[in-house]
Amino acid sequence: MKIAVIGTGYVGLVTGTCLAETGNNVTCVDIVAEKVEKMKNGVMPIYEPGLDILFNRNIEQGRLNFTTDLAAAIKDAVIIFLALPTPPGGDGKADLSYVLGAAKDIANLVDNYKVIVTKSTVPVGTADKVKAVFSENTLVEVDVVSNPEFLREGVAVEDFMKPDRVVVGTSSEKARALMGELYAPYVRSGNPIIFMDERSSELTKYAANSFLATKITFMNEVANLCELVGADVDMVRKGIGSDARIGKRFLFPGIGYGGSCFPKDVQALALSSEEYNYDFKILKSVMEVNETQKVKIVEKMDQYYKSDLKGKKIALWGLAFKPETDDIREAPALYIIDELTKAGAEVVAYDPEAMPNVKRLVGDKIGFSENAYDALKDADALVIATEWPLFRNPDYNLMETNLKAKVIFDGRNLYDLQKMIDLGFYYNSIGRKIIEA
Repeated sequence: MKIAVIGTGYVGLVTGTCLAETGNNVTCVDIVAEKVEKMKNGVMPIYEPGLDILFNRNIEQGRLNFTTDLAAAIKDAVIIFLALPTPPGGDGKADLSYVLGAAKDIANLVDNYKVIVTKSTVPVGTADKVKAVFSENTLVEVDVVSNPEFLREGVAVEDFMKPDRVVVGTSSEKARALMGELYAPYVRSGNPIIFMDERSSELTKYAANSFLATKITFMNEVANLCELVGADVDMVRKGIGSDARIGKRFLFPGIGYGGSCFPKDVQALALSSEEYNYDFKILKSVMEVNETQKVKIVEKMDQYYKSDLKGKKIALWGLAFKPETDDIREAPALYIIDELTKAGAEVVAYDPEAMPNVKRLVGDKIGFSENAYDALKDADALVIATEWPLFRNPDYNLMETNLKAKVIFDGRNLYDLQKMIDLGFYYNSIGRKIIEA
């Protein structure tokens, strides 16, 4: 099947590459010529484990192509995916200008039937708006389909190739048949393609992300309470996670959620609800708690240093909002950096992938280290903000040698409490007792 993907950001590139992997002929469109040339030459613009292998293989075999020429890309395409940014506007609502602008450009070019798929995360009613754009600009028959993505950064290839489910919103039998044919190779193990109306599909994506964000936030609240009452959040997590109605996933406490999806989608759903005069109270609480949770670790540090962080050298392990990605959007580490530097502390950071992105954002506001242990040299404390695997089993002797003081503030609960006692560290984590040196 011939497919066009408009937009080569995270979602567009993963979508285009994985669709090519099952034999489709995919052309990805971007307006940045330099980026397109680099991709043609096998240079990936994002970091995502495993994607590079599929990316290069499908380029070499001629199934994955890149262009700035929208007309050429859509000419023979049966299905056109819109994988464009929908950033929060000034009012916090999703900005649909990229999606609707691309729809208008396509409408002025089409000369035969197409299925137009909104892959971007969009508010309820967007498919209707896209349909209206086509109705106003062309007489050619098109079907507009909602097909939200459920990709987790760090495991996006697996999520696309082996999805838990595929959600397709369409009222057209013709579009349903084509989308079913397209996704059939990805659900051979029996996971469902769930067909529904467009509005239900659009709401499904927001509801899923908002529920997961709520689950994370609930556990962070429980962790904060554990610290006050003397309970251990790890024990509580295991106790409730063994209940099949609750499940084990998304119950790990920490310093808040970040990334490109949860913050934006929770806010967008809350604002969307207001448009229909519905006060989605729980989402407002989720956003409020998450903002304070991001700097919870700094509050702990401020208490430890008796409100005197000025001149302290702090090593920071982890900058990405989660491991296995270079994405720093809404990363808790950025909030921690801001609070520490405002308090007069010196921050030296290390992250396996995200340092270039942070350097572009903060410049020389903080220092950067070439490896994790160099960041510890003469530091008064270590803060852990991202649970990269390489931080899980560190060389404790080297940590002790490099740190000025054996002090760790762990925002991801990586280390065993008894281990910290045995090693003689001061160890302050989330929702667990403080280990005194």
